[in-house]
Amino acid sequence: MPTSQTKVLAAALAASVVASGCITSSNFLQPDGPRYAGSGADTPPERELAGEVQIGSFNVKYGEEVEGALELIRTDPGLRDSDILLLQEMDSDGSARIAEALGMHWVYYPASLREGREFGNAVLSRWPILEDEKLLLPHEAVFGDTRRIATVATIEVAEVPVRVYSVHLTTPVNLSGERREEQWRTVLADASDHEHVIIGGDLNSHSLPEIAEDDGYLWATRDGPRTTWWGRVDHIIYKGLVPTWSETNGTVTDEVAEVSDHRPVWTRARIRADEIRGALSRQSREAPRGVRRQRP
Repeated sequence: MPTSQTKVLAAALAASVVASGCITSSNFLQPDGPRYAGSGADTPPERELAGEVQIGSFNVKYGEEVEGALELIRTDPGLRDSDILLLQEMDSDGSARIAEALGMHWVYYPASLREGREFGNAVLSRWPILEDEKLLLPHEAVFGDTRRIATVATIEVAEVPVRVYSVHLTTPVNLSGERREEQWRTVLADASDHEHVIIGGDLNSHSLPEIAEDDGYLWATRDGPRTTWWGRVDHIIYKGLVPTWSETNGTVTDEVAEVSDHRPVWTRARIRADEIRGALSRQSREAPRGVRRQRP
């Protein structure tokens, strides 16, 4: 039997969705766009020498408070040193504004238009983005018929390619648990052939990352306070990397309410030293004598 707390939660979520049911929307079902991207600073972070990566994820609530989000990212200890930043509910202008202000490379794909405004996910990186694509997730929402996506990027950390996903799954009121799990499994299936993977975003679920643990992922942000009023639904997982020796994860709780209805999460991870040595050794063998390999 559902508990009274569960009933209150479901009713509140349903009321919120129904209230927005009159919003007009259209989906971008093309596999290759629309696409927006830009380049950042050429200098990679010093942590690259150790293969370390700091990752943040932030749902900015329809991208409405971009300047507030940028200020939070710049000042919060868990976000200001991000090497990879995953953003959800953004538009192209907001994604460009944050990336350019931080000097980061970026790629953004909108999933849909809501009331004429783009709604999608971005990946920002200190390292150049070598490849990117849009991953269309299955199933339309009950209200509004919207589709969700993952924005996917491949970057290179200490000469090791890393596949990165910025994900936003459908809300529980708009899609059954079984179908949201199918959305999640679509992301995991796409990542299955890649050795080093980072997946983060608004999963609208407390527990879906458990499925990924069976595939060798570490659920870095399992523990912590709620990221929304109804639970801890924003997550970061990874495989092929290991935690750093220092403090490895956290949730931003200060000064968030004025910016978004989601609290950002962050974590630190690193490429294993033996893999870095192997990648550098292969680079040395492949480069002509006397010539250093240049970054793209």
